[in-house]
Amino acid sequence: MGVLRTYRLRIRRRRKLIRAIRKRRELKSVSNRTKYVKPNDVLLFCTLRNEHHRLEYFLKYYREKGVRHFFFVDNNSTDGSREYLAQQDDVSLWTTSASYKDSNFGMDWVNWLQMRYAHDHWTLTVDVDEFLVYPFCDTRSLAALTDWLEASEIRSFGAMLLDMYPKGGVTDQAYEPGTNPFESAPWFDSGNYVISRNAEYGNLWIQGGPRARLFFKDDPFDAPALNKVPLVKWNRRYAFASSTHSLLPPRLNHVYDRNGGEMASGCLLHAKFLDSFSEKAAEELIRKQHYAQGQEYQAYIKDPDAPSDVWCKWSERYINWRQLETLGLMSKGNWA
Repeated sequence: MGVLRTYRLRIRRRRKLIRAIRKRRELKSVSNRTKYVKPNDVLLFCTLRNEHHRLEYFLKYYREKGVRHFFFVDNNSTDGSREYLAQQDDVSLWTTSASYKDSNFGMDWVNWLQMRYAHDHWTLTVDVDEFLVYPFCDTRSLAALTDWLEASEIRSFGAMLLDMYPKGGVTDQAYEPGTNPFESAPWFDSGNYVISRNAEYGNLWIQGGPRARLFFKDDPFDAPALNKVPLVKWNRRYAFASSTHSLLPPRLNHVYDRNGGEMASGCLLHAKFLDSFSEKAAEELIRKQHYAQGQEYQAYIKDPDAPSDVWCKWSERYINWRQLETLGLMSKGNWA
């Protein structure tokens, strides 16, 4: 990396940290239980709006994986999400009615909370519809993974976002709150992915899957990015640059072997295609609080019948993490 680019990215990181400090004024504490956080706890950070129906299983899943404390920013929910989270003993909660878009799509808020509370912790930053699958996750906790990463002097762990969907009409598959969403949406695309390297941040850029083939078939390069770096041994000088797709300093984005080998990686099972999909897309299109004026949601609404055709004859039914490794979608690397 050239000296000029290194300097430019360092300045960009400082600006993001300054933004985060300023944006802290938009957050109002609802329940701050951070005094119960222990030095070795794995922490989870999440921004949400109107996701009450997902929260019970989300918390259950990550508690079982070993997350010890949750940090939520509720962006003006009206469905009881805030009230539900405030009752959870392992949740610290902030609320805001400020613009999600103007906060760098929530990352200013997350950067501030991580700067304030996550220094020297392993942190998992995910959306409420993202469920991390990692090597040996059926038998080993997140603490086992982070212990191995630390022993291997690895500070960040990458994961590919894997869109999950049902067979049949999305709105026909009723989701019961509190249940595993992948019981009703167990299918995914096993191929149909393209990978390139982002020259600016050094991260991989992955696109494809059902959203690309259904909603962006005429403009595949506009399809959503599927590359994520959700798990990081945090330092107060770090900052997410573009959602969890890239971080600063850029070395944290090197979650792949640049010499052609394999590094350990995971998948984020994405429970987007539940029965609330069309309603959520319509709401977000009106709010225009997402990237590029909600370009992704505009694509969904253009063809309202498309979600009924998410499944195709090449779809694969999810079994376990070993299946994903066999398909080349994740890797256990050198972790045995």
